[in-house]
Amino acid sequence: MNFWRNKRVLITGHTGFKGSWLSLWLQQKGAVVFGYALPPQDDTSLFKQADVGANMLSIEADIRDRQTLQKVINTHKPEFVFHLAAQPLVRKSYEDPVATYDVNVMGTVHLLDALRQCESTKVVINVTSDKCYDNKEWEWGYRETDALGGYDPYSSSKGCSEIVTNAFRRSFFHEKEVHVASTRAGNVIGGGDWSEDRLVPDVVRACREGRAPLIRNPYAVRPWQHVLEPLSGYLTLAEAMWTKGERFAEAWNFGPSDDHVMNVGDITKHIVDLWGTGLKWEYDNKKQPHEANLLKLDCSKARSSLGWSPKLTAYETLSWTVDAYKQEAEDADMRKVLESQIEAYERKGSTTWIQEHADFAIRN
Repeated sequence: MNFWRNKRVLITGHTGFKGSWLSLWLQQKGAVVFGYALPPQDDTSLFKQADVGANMLSIEADIRDRQTLQKVINTHKPEFVFHLAAQPLVRKSYEDPVATYDVNVMGTVHLLDALRQCESTKVVINVTSDKCYDNKEWEWGYRETDALGGYDPYSSSKGCSEIVTNAFRRSFFHEKEVHVASTRAGNVIGGGDWSEDRLVPDVVRACREGRAPLIRNPYAVRPWQHVLEPLSGYLTLAEAMWTKGERFAEAWNFGPSDDHVMNVGDITKHIVDLWGTGLKWEYDNKKQPHEANLLKLDCSKARSSLGWSPKLTAYETLSWTVDAYKQEAEDADMRKVLESQIEAYERKGSTTWIQEHADFAIRN
């Protein structure tokens, strides 16, 4: 329970969706958190809505600015580093491939090279993507040993980031006893994500505005999971690397159970039903860039070696997500909303949690 207390943690990309949730979770665990990222895009960002920066040091700078990055690392001396800073959108990578490669590949190079000069850092986790694999539209999940690739600029940039991480790990960090891993997660959803061209934010916007959601590829299958699922995997992995060392310094998949692997049309219908609008989705027949139709992850390695497994059912994942969006629409304190979900997630599966839900079922 006290592992993270007073640990010094650097999170790059802390102003993003995933970074905001991770920053808040580590604050709750008592870590000394500081972040390095571009400013939040606008006032709708989760970082601002949930006042994530209240109990951490937030440094606004570009991951490609090597001089500033080195100064921040030398000054604050992190023990743990979670690298989330990225250009995270497939469609945007078609619009600006140069910037996508610059941020996702050279940003990783700048960070890892800067960390070579830091004696305090012992654990580094580079958060890439499940899209880093050479997707052959297989029915079975990709394993960590499968070939890297990527059809579009975003996906291939994440494959490149994986190769960079492996090269730095073997060339520079092995002898320094700095443990460097990479993580590949499925499609994450959760309250507070307002990114453009992402399914859940687009559907929620449509529900709030009372219009039919437009979806591009209703039969595309993705490994959907609540944002807390992979984040719990990253934290579990970091603890294992700190306490047990080098044998955990490699690539890891963190994905959902098989019942979460649903197509886009089904996800949209469930969200609309939970929102209670009675709307039906419509097909967006505009010409679209290439997107994979089928992508699954094999997470047996994380289950067997780390003891990690998803906690939420598919229904809970969607219910928690829609509930957070609804509370935001009602001007709830989003920091408290996120903290409440984090606490519920940590209790889930415990004796106390089971008793609470049994009592609820009896009453209702």
